Amino acid sequence: MQNDTQPLNDTLVSKSLSAADYVPTLDAMLARTLERIDLKKQQGLRTPDELWIVDHNDVYTLGQAGKEEHILQRTDTPIIKTDRGGQVTWHGHGQLVLYWLFDLDSLKWSVRNLVSHAEQAIEDVINDCLRSSPSSSDNISAHARRDAPGVYLYADTAATDDSASTDDNSLDNKIMLGKMASLGFKIKHGFSYHGIAINLNCDLSSFNAINPCGYAGMQMLRLSDFVAMQTDSEQTEQTEQQVSDSFSYETVTQKLIDNIAKRHAGLIELRAIAPK
Repeated sequence: MQNDTQPLNDTLVSKSLSAADYVPTLDAMLARTLERIDLKKQQGLRTPDELWIVDHNDVYTLGQAGKEEHILQRTDTPIIKTDRGGQVTWHGHGQLVLYWLFDLDSLKWSVRNLVSHAEQAIEDVINDCLRSSPSSSDNISAHARRDAPGVYLYADTAATDDSASTDDNSLDNKIMLGKMASLGFKIKHGFSYHGIAINLNCDLSSFNAINPCGYAGMQMLRLSDFVAMQTDSEQTEQTEQQVSDSFSYETVTQKLIDNIAKRHAGLIELRAIAPK
């Protein structure tokens, strides 16, 4: 498991973990959170917040109140009970996982702020990729929902209807295609940990063994089915023009890190929360 730490701003650092097993990662994340809580309580120290960028080895995780009935079939992939919110999900290679170890009180963020910043950062990046890719459809966009945490793709069925709503947050006249990103946090003494997972170019078949996030029949999506994404080998073989027209796992990851860092620094404000 490789570990690379980089400063993002004065009060935020990133930490990258590759081929990471879930249990030691969770143990390290909890230990660091408890250490930060203790430093703040005992010494009044504000330690830098941390954004962990994780490439997990295959695992199913079941949230604190998760119901095992949402596990439809047992496979060789381990199933780990964890302390985040939410039901069952899968993590593995080709999926981007970001853990937000943030001091919410110092940021003056409520839990709702945290969730909204996470969802809107994902919306920003996915929509930017969709708009920038010549292979994507103009009528597809990413949106969060008030009734089900996460970020979903929608197709606009009324793009040529003059009576259609012009509100970007409105899901009227849109059909949900499926879910591309999940989130689940844990808050302890005003500090957050756990975070978000976005399907970039992963094998989606692992979701067939579960009801993703507790929703039977939920269609899971990945970004590579909607925009051109390079594999590692393709990055060395493509022409300069082909590379500029496509995205890599790394470029999407960097876009999201940059967006989150700006939100953390107060440079991107929350938009109005999407209606139900």
